[in-house]
Amino acid sequence: MNRDQVFEFFRRLAEANPAPTTELEYSNPYTLLVAVVLSAQATDAGVNLATRPLFAHTKTPRQMVELGEDRVREAIKTIGLFNTKAKNVIALSQALIDQYNGEVPRTREQLQALSGVGRKTANVVLNTAFGEETFAVDTHVFRVCNRTGLAPGKTPDEVETKLEKIVPQPFRRDAHHWLILHGRYTCKARLPECWRCPVIDLCRYKPKTLAPEERAKAKSSAARTARQGKSAARIAKARTVSKPTANRSRSRPNRLP
Repeated sequence: MNRDQVFEFFRRLAEANPAPTTELEYSNPYTLLVAVVLSAQATDAGVNLATRPLFAHTKTPRQMVELGEDRVREAIKTIGLFNTKAKNVIALSQALIDQYNGEVPRTREQLQALSGVGRKTANVVLNTAFGEETFAVDTHVFRVCNRTGLAPGKTPDEVETKLEKIVPQPFRRDAHHWLILHGRYTCKARLPECWRCPVIDLCRYKPKTLAPEERAKAKSSAARTARQGKSAARIAKARTVSKPTANRSRSRPNRLP
């Protein structure tokens, strides 16, 4: 996409959703950090189900450490990789107490030094908690950027680097939220819902997915054509079988009269 197309891409997403934000539930930067760590290879909805009772009484690193790894593990056992994640939550909480007086640091390097925190998690926290213009590339962002041609790349880091270069103001702060939500609810992995996409004419993905009613009509038409083809084939075969074989010799007597 050229510069004007990129601007129009985000302008339309912003028009459709003026105030995008994470769907993870949190009350402060610390609970956001924990929620994002827990969301690796899990859905936001699944994480929220586990963290609602957990965050009701555990809102600081010290409270989490006092709760203990066993009880954290029990609280998040419905989330994938819960054993490792429970260890990471306790370890990062202790590190926050020891190194940052219980506060969440505000640099990517410091965040990534915490247990269970990668670049994507750090970018989410910096953006959502502190308003930094970062681009967290998860599976949805990666798919949308490659499928649409917005910022194609072979790795999340390549996509992030391209987004850094091409996303214009005033869209930089909320860009990754728009992309995540667009990928989650419209540009879906298995079947993108192109018929209701606000940027369909800017997207290079082909063929575009038809609306359900149009797909039903196309499927019905294809089935009708297939039936007609099979019927024609059966008729042709029947005619071939019933037709006398050309130049077939007549039977001859076995002996002379």
